[in-house]
Amino acid sequence: MKIIVNAVPHEVTSRIMSVALSELGFTSNAMATALNGRFIPNMARETTALTEGDKLEILAPMQGG
Repeated sequence: MKIIVNAVPHEVTSRIMSVALSELGFTSNAMATALNGRFIPNMARETTALTEGDKLEILAPMQGG
């Protein structure tokens, strides 16, 4: 299934957000997610369904100075 992640098209096999995030390499809980412009809390990722063409935004903290 094709979704847009941070403005870049990606193919994922899972329709569950938490699994798709792992598939894309986002494994930290220390990130913010929004699906189609709506904030998705960490605890809701396990039950949030993805569909073809969804727009997922991921903000993760960066280290360094």
